[in-house]
Amino acid sequence: MSNNPLRKDKTCLNCRHVVENRFCPNCGQENTDTRKTFVQLFIHFFEDLTHYENSFWKTIRNLIFKPSALTKEYLSGKRMSYLAPIRLYIFISFVTFFLISIIPDNPSEEIVEVSQTAAKEQAITTDPIAKTEDNLEKKKWIANMEKKGYIDKKAADSLQKAVSQREESDDASDYMNFGYRSVEHLDSIQKFGKADEKLSDWEYWINKKILLVKKGKTKEEVYEKLMESFTRNIPKALFIYMPLFAFVLWLFQSKKRWYYFDHGIFTLHYFSFLLLASLILELFNFFIGMLGNHWVLNTIVYIVDSVIIVYMLYYFFPAHHRFYEQSRFKTIIKGIFIFFINLIILTFILIGLFFFSFINIH
Repeated sequence: MSNNPLRKDKTCLNCRHVVENRFCPNCGQENTDTRKTFVQLFIHFFEDLTHYENSFWKTIRNLIFKPSALTKEYLSGKRMSYLAPIRLYIFISFVTFFLISIIPDNPSEEIVEVSQTAAKEQAITTDPIAKTEDNLEKKKWIANMEKKGYIDKKAADSLQKAVSQREESDDASDYMNFGYRSVEHLDSIQKFGKADEKLSDWEYWINKKILLVKKGKTKEEVYEKLMESFTRNIPKALFIYMPLFAFVLWLFQSKKRWYYFDHGIFTLHYFSFLLLASLILELFNFFIGMLGNHWVLNTIVYIVDSVIIVYMLYYFFPAHHRFYEQSRFKTIIKGIFIFFINLIILTFILIGLFFFSFINIH
């Protein structure tokens, strides 16, 4: 309950019901003045944040260190002290994929910057060889610029790599080549070629898509865009996979004692833990990486990464054992079968996700 003054008007702003006291008896809204000073707004924000943090950190603590405790508490009716399973999963999923998308792969990697004087920059940009389309001439020119001291070795290596990538992209037979030089070549064969040269509708579509994807791109650029598209679509794949994971749990448990809903809540908490553990792993590696590259730091990273990964693999078994209240032997046997079946399902989903990500590259 806030300390804001009550409105003189006794009509609820939300439902227009008559409010005798502080709260509307019809909808429950507090009949206080909605206009706040900056101080009141700050206090209100702090109160909401404190309340949220209390339940949030309690939820996170139980999620990490007490497998299945949140699920049992939720299904027993104790729901106000913790974040709701769906809300928890959406929050952790959003934070995890957002931070992973913006965290660089190698924070200690130096960005190569070439610092040149105005005269040297002018010499480079006006050199006619720099504008030639001949890749061999470009390579010679870059080596000459390095020899004269106009660019340093890192910059020269970077430029030489760029020219090599261009050579690769210019060579149609270098990668993903199925006998067609371009979309126009494929269309020409499909329209005017012999009957045995023409493709089925499916083969024509997939070959055309491959040509469009790699058009004007090097292998590295295609791979980078594929990984970007793949990562962006992982949350969608998880929303497809989680109901299937819950269904597999339903197959192995008593249908009279456990409803599919119960398995769904267990699944939401389990996947929330996996995402949170992945986020902790990513953040730990990022911040340690900022300290530099040293064997002591590398050893610490290896040990911590190993502990987190082993705990992620182990977590399912105590969670399964405590929630379904079965013997450890049954838990291990069922857990192995559940993991095997889910591995098959996950493999098909990842293959589908890979294909979907590929055809959506622009």
